[in-house]
Amino acid sequence: MTLNIFSHSARQTFQAAFAMGQTLERPCMFLLDGPLGVGKTVFCKGMVCGLGLEDPDEVTSPSFTLINEYRARLPVFHLDLYRVEPGPDLETLGLEEILDRAAVILVEWPEKLREQDRQGAVRVRFVDLGGESRRIEVGTALASGQGSGRFHEAGRAGLRGSSG
Repeated sequence: MTLNIFSHSARQTFQAAFAMGQTLERPCMFLLDGPLGVGKTVFCKGMVCGLGLEDPDEVTSPSFTLINEYRARLPVFHLDLYRVEPGPDLETLGLEEILDRAAVILVEWPEKLREQDRQGAVRVRFVDLGGESRRIEVGTALASGQGSGRFHEAGRAGLRGSSG
């Protein structure tokens, strides 16, 4: 099952991810796929705030730090693998320890991960529709069933009533 969310602003992207974060009851990994500047970090801000972090300004892109950790209702790790080369670079990050944790894991540039590390993750694909408009496709990656109907409904609810 794939949910298509149409967002016409960063605010709507934030709201949809916020609603999804509020519904998460267990650890889950999200693979955020899309070009630079399409809203992946805004989505992460919404998700982390939906999980209970009050200040969205605390959620920043880990472009240079590579991994940010947030303490929310569930622990959150936000990874940006854009500058990382597959192989030895990945091994020095301690990803195996993070991927084994009971946490929400948000991965930008997930194609850098080994295929087995992506098993059971929720794929979130961002498609640039021009201007600030985006189609955000939320579905399961490599068949795990973690993208429940309740979770998909939360994504839709995050956009209800927003005008911006």
